[in-house]
Amino acid sequence: MNVQEEILQTIQRYQTIIIHRHQRPDPDALGSQVGLAEILRNSFPDKTIYQVGGPVEGLDYLAQMHTVTDEDYQGALVIVTDTANAPRVSDQRYDKGAKLIKIDHHPNDEPYGDIVWVNTQASSCSEMIAAFWSDHQEILKMNKEAARLLYAGIVGDTGRFLYPATTATTLRLAADLLDFGFDAPKINRQIDQISSSVARLSGYVYEHLEVDEIGAGKVILSQELQQSFGVVDSETSAIVSLPGKIEDVLAWAIFVEQPEGYYRVRMRSKGPVINEIAKRHHGGGHPLASGANAADLEEVAVIYQEIQEAIRQA
Repeated sequence: MNVQEEILQTIQRYQTIIIHRHQRPDPDALGSQVGLAEILRNSFPDKTIYQVGGPVEGLDYLAQMHTVTDEDYQGALVIVTDTANAPRVSDQRYDKGAKLIKIDHHPNDEPYGDIVWVNTQASSCSEMIAAFWSDHQEILKMNKEAARLLYAGIVGDTGRFLYPATTATTLRLAADLLDFGFDAPKINRQIDQISSSVARLSGYVYEHLEVDEIGAGKVILSQELQQSFGVVDSETSAIVSLPGKIEDVLAWAIFVEQPEGYYRVRMRSKGPVINEIAKRHHGGGHPLASGANAADLEEVAVIYQEIQEAIRQA
């Protein structure tokens, strides 16, 4: 029995299923979490299915969360999607159920759960959920809302199919989802659109991006700067890909100062592997897209030097 079959059989055995995702969600976190929830509701109308977690941070056009009690976890199956390590799970009650399943596409460096399905070749966790449905259509029933959510997750994590993780399988599954008739152009617009304040911040990023002679880029967004543009940390995710549009940039980091004084680090690359850098600085992620944390400007400088070294080695 493969892991998908084991997951499906486990789902069939439980009456209550609670689905989590990671903190500070992106479209793939919500798409995989609530897309799976919608499939299960459509497939097993007699079951009680919850989607839980903290604020959706500007992604309320995708989904909303449910409120659950501690008692709801008693005897329940818990599934966590798109979350590499347990501390990042939104709502730390994820381990209060009778059984725990992890479904993820990040490297499995910090395993957790009774059943673990990790596919690092998938473009997104939403692609994995779409494949799960596609391989078990005799039991799992897709609907328009689930297809909309999974498509949004795939679009979000592939940068609208621009990133290297996009494969023929990704495109085939996206096409299958489109057959369910949701408004795909609307989803694309919603994911891509930014506020006027973020648009002004984009100009700042282009103007102040530091790029060395080997293509390592960085920009630091202080708390004072964020306040002057009227943006908060969650909004800065929209500008992370911007340096990659510049032909001379090979790998880069956006350092976003937090109210507590440390820096959230968002790293991207066109080739040099950067997730090992992230792991050394309280983070992780994919080889070409990772996140980390820096305690202060001294650690910011260290991370930038490590990005430079990664480029040289590549």
